Amino acid sequence: MILDELPEFKKNVLEVLRQPLEDGRVTIARAITSLTYPARFMLVAAMNPCPCGFLSDPQRECQCTFPQIQRYKSKISGPLLDRIDLQVEVPAVKFKDLAGHSGEESSETVRERVKAARERQKERFQSKSIFCNAQMGPRLIKKHCVLDSESHDLLEKAMDYLGLSARAYHRILKISRTIADLENSLDIRPHHVSEAIQYRNLDRRIL
Repeated sequence: MILDELPEFKKNVLEVLRQPLEDGRVTIARAITSLTYPARFMLVAAMNPCPCGFLSDPQRECQCTFPQIQRYKSKISGPLLDRIDLQVEVPAVKFKDLAGHSGEESSETVRERVKAARERQKERFQSKSIFCNAQMGPRLIKKHCVLDSESHDLLEKAMDYLGLSARAYHRILKISRTIADLENSLDIRPHHVSEAIQYRNLDRRIL
């Protein structure tokens, strides 16, 4: 599911997404009975940093007032943001970068690395009813997302400084496990945890 201009959707509509994002199912309750349907999906959402779109842009000045920015961001509730694994700020791309050749990895190289990581996860969960890190519950997280002392201290400091929730804590661990898988690393290292923390971009902005 792709939602562009996320704050433009009605808030009560967005809040309905919380249950399926968390549980992978939707329950419809009526007076006589209730029905539950499977609803596991990947959500991709995009929003501007402010109403005019130029907040933090080095080339153009933002014309929004602080209250306007706060009202705009408040359309997306904290509990909904908490359920989004990757929150990434994407700056405007300069013309020279669009027109030039950056020399970065090809899509084929990245695809092979992703396929290898998915195979590792498939093998990891072959005896379970899940197939990827994102579907791990607390028990599997505890088993497969073991941190060394340095990684543990790093995550603890981030949790305290950013005021992150228990839900964000578990999501950071799962993302760290996935980053390690992409590097073909058996163990989760501090730089894996650090990168996963960086993906809580909107949590940092709320503070």
